[in-house]
Amino acid sequence: MEPLFGVVLGLILAVASPARDSCTCATNKWAVCAQDGPGNCTCKLVGSDHPVDCSTLTSKCFLMKAEMMPLKEKRLWRPPHGLSDSDGIYNPDCEDSGVFKARQCNQSSTCWCVNTAGVRRTEKGDRSLNCSELVRTRWIYIELTHKRSSSAFDVPDVAKALTQLFESRYKLHPKYIAAIKYDPPLIQIRLDQKKKPRWDVDIADVAYYFEKDVNNDSIFDSNRKLTVSVNGDALAIEKLWIYYVDQKPPEFCMRQLAAGISAVVTVVVLTAGIGVAVLLILRWLHTRKYKKFESKEMRE
Repeated sequence: MEPLFGVVLGLILAVASPARDSCTCATNKWAVCAQDGPGNCTCKLVGSDHPVDCSTLTSKCFLMKAEMMPLKEKRLWRPPHGLSDSDGIYNPDCEDSGVFKARQCNQSSTCWCVNTAGVRRTEKGDRSLNCSELVRTRWIYIELTHKRSSSAFDVPDVAKALTQLFESRYKLHPKYIAAIKYDPPLIQIRLDQKKKPRWDVDIADVAYYFEKDVNNDSIFDSNRKLTVSVNGDALAIEKLWIYYVDQKPPEFCMRQLAAGISAVVTVVVLTAGIGVAVLLILRWLHTRKYKKFESKEMRE
């Protein structure tokens, strides 16, 4: 019976081992997963109790929050790069749904309002700052260049390859890709999403995943590195820029603009004043010289 028991135990372990190994999150390397039943794998965001849907993208707010967790709580991954936000890294406040809260604050009680992409859209203030609504980022413009060593591609082929990439890798429906333009080596992509149905991914999340992929800091697991090819030829992305356009204009304080206008006006007034003064001085010198000449003639 002992040999038979050993064989049965070995078969059980062989079946259980792949199941355990397969309990990972393909769309979020920072998710902590556990097998809580036969064929049932549950994943949660590192450092929190938020469940992660590994069949789609994780919200940018939750991802930024996970990036702020100490390295020892993340498993053995290298520290992530800093966010490409001009205000630096911050630990965002997220709704339970994963969207950003309209007002964000740091540890020094400095607060500001953000859009649905988590990008600041107002001046910074204190905790009395009121952010009445979370303004939606309607358009996202992505500009990238490929290495000049790469040969130029046909425009339709580039558009097709990138559309397939965004659809298959980032789960973005093609209807949200408003335009793709190609002027070698520059590629311009415009994402347009006025409203986001619950079942669709957010273009802000797509842009964040794409940015991380291009910067070699992919959020996907290690087996899903970014590769872009056009008709079998590699498209080597070299530089990337992302711009956000909200449904409402940003609400930055007019003081900076007023200060700039005031400075310009001051310069113009000073320049004009100096010019008038120079003209008056020249006129006075000319008049004085003429009077001296006239007086000399009268004496003669």
